[in-house]
Amino acid sequence: MKATIWHNPACGTSRKTLAILSETQGLELTVVEYLKAGYEEAALRALIVDAGLSPAQALRLRGTDAAERGLPKADAEAIIAAMVANPAYVE
Repeated sequence: MKATIWHNPACGTSRKTLAILSETQGLELTVVEYLKAGYEEAALRALIVDAGLSPAQALRLRGTDAAERGLPKADAEAIIAAMVANPAYVE
């Protein structure tokens, strides 16, 4: 089985999830440090759809300036553009 984790080494939840996945027998794991690699727009859109979320639901508010920039009330296109420009906005 294959899996990809969009990983943030500074995040405790991400580190714990990576540890669990790393110990899973038979798993071919791809680790993407999204803060370094960023997102291509099409891939980000697909990830959000696959997760069953709207761009607003996938927006990280905690630890970012997204709320101050008005992103929670922005349209989906503006949120996606902000996420591509700053991957820290992706929850």
